Amino acid sequence: MPITTEKELSDNSRSLWLKAIHAVELRNYGYAISLIQNILKEAPNFLDGRKRLRSVEIIASAGKKSFLSGFSTVSLKGAGLVKKDPIAAIELAEKSLESVPHDAQLNHLLKEAAKAAQMLETAAFALETIVQGNPKDTKVMHELAELLLTMGRADDAGNVYTKIVEIDPTDLKAVKNSKDASAIDSMKKGGWQEAKSYRDLMNNKEEAISLEQKSRVVKSVEMIDQQLGELTPEWEAAQQNVDLSRRIARLWEDRFDQRRDEESLEGAYYYYHHTSELTGGADPAVARKLSNLQLQRIDLRINSIEQWLNDGGDQHDEAEAHRDELEALKAEKAGMLVSEARKRVERNPTDLQLRFELGEQLIRAGQFNEAIPELQRAKQNPNARLKAMNLLGQCYSAKGMLDLAIKQYQEAASEMVAMDAVKKEILYSMGLIYERMGKKDESLKCMKDIYEVDAGYKDVTQRVEQSYGP
Repeated sequence: MPITTEKELSDNSRSLWLKAIHAVELRNYGYAISLIQNILKEAPNFLDGRKRLRSVEIIASAGKKSFLSGFSTVSLKGAGLVKKDPIAAIELAEKSLESVPHDAQLNHLLKEAAKAAQMLETAAFALETIVQGNPKDTKVMHELAELLLTMGRADDAGNVYTKIVEIDPTDLKAVKNSKDASAIDSMKKGGWQEAKSYRDLMNNKEEAISLEQKSRVVKSVEMIDQQLGELTPEWEAAQQNVDLSRRIARLWEDRFDQRRDEESLEGAYYYYHHTSELTGGADPAVARKLSNLQLQRIDLRINSIEQWLNDGGDQHDEAEAHRDELEALKAEKAGMLVSEARKRVERNPTDLQLRFELGEQLIRAGQFNEAIPELQRAKQNPNARLKAMNLLGQCYSAKGMLDLAIKQYQEAASEMVAMDAVKKEILYSMGLIYERMGKKDESLKCMKDIYEVDAGYKDVTQRVEQSYGP
C-alpha cells in the first residue's frame, strides 16, 4: 500500500490536519490526538500523521502512570483481528497506544497488523517506537534492521546494525550484517541488479576499494581521510541528511581514537552536535557521544595546561590564570561525570553497581554528603560491597567522623582473606586515621600487616622501620 502524503488527503482530512497542528502548538494535546486518530481512520497509511500522533502521545503521557498492560485483552483481541481485518487491528492498537506510546507488545501488534495490510513503513515505525522507548533492545533492533532490508532500505538497516555494535561490540551477527548492508546499499546506488561478486561488477576499481574500506570495523587514518574526502562534499550538498552527518561524525571519532589530536576531536564534536540538532536531541546514542567528547575536550585542555605548567609555565605571568582555568576545568569534568552517573541511576534505579559508580563520582567531586546514601545502598551488591565500604570510610574521614570511618574499614578488612590491592588500601587508610586519632599502636599494626606482604607499598617501610628506632 503506497504512503499517503498530506497533499493526497481529502479536503476534510486536510482541514482536520491543520487543526491538529494548531492544537499541538497550543499544547491542546488531547484534541490533537483525537483529530489525528480520525484522519488515520480515513487514511491509515498517512505515515507523517501517525508519526506526529505518536510524538504528541509521548509528550502527553510523560510522567503519567498507566495500568494498561501489553498482556491486556486489547492485545489478545488485536491478535485475532490481524488476519481477518488488519486495518481494524491497527486502529485498535493505535487507540491503546494513546496512553502508553512505547508499549512493546502493543507496538508489536501494530507492526503485525501493518505487515498484514502491506504497510511496511508503518510496521518499521512501530519497531522504531519500541527502540525509542528502550534504546538497548538489540533484539527488536535486529528485527527492525531485517525489515528495513526487505524494504530496500539498506542504508537505514546499516545504521541500525551500527547502533547494535555500539551497544554490544561482541554481536558478530550485527558486525557482519552492517558490512553486508553497506555493500548492498552501494550496489543499489551503483545500479546493479544482480551480482555474484559486487567487486567484479564495479566499473571503477577505486570505488570497490573504497566500499571495502567503509565496511571495515578498524580503519587506518589514511582510509578514514579518504572516506572523509568522499563524504564531506556530499554532506555540504545535503546538510540535513541525518545519516550522512552521523557517518561523518563517526569517522572523525575513529580518527581521534587513533590520532588523539584536537583537530579530530573537534571534527567529531561538530558533526555529532549537528546530528543532535537535526534529530532535536532525541537520539540518546548521539547525546552520549557528545557528552563523552566534551569530557575528552576537557581532558585535552587539562593535559595541555598541566604540560605547560610542568615545562616552566609555572613561572610565567599568566600562570595564575592558567591554574584557575585548570581548577575550573576539573570542576566541570567532575560535574559532568556526576551528571552522567546520576542519569544512569535514574534510568536503572535498582542497579546497585550504578549506585556505586555514582557514589564514586560524587566523592571525586567532593560531594561527600550526597555520596554516603548511594554507597550505603551499593553495599548490598556483593560485587561492589568491599569497594563501597572503602569509599564510605573515605567519606566519613573527610567529614571528620573518624570512628565511623574506622568501623567501615574494620568491617571491610574482616571480610577479606587475600591481601589484594583493595585490602592494602583499606588497611593503609585505616592506619592513617588511627594516627589522626592518636592511636599509634593500632596505626602501626595496620602498616605492619601490609609490610609483611608488600614492603614496597607507599611509605609503609619507612613507617614500620621508624617504629624500631635509630
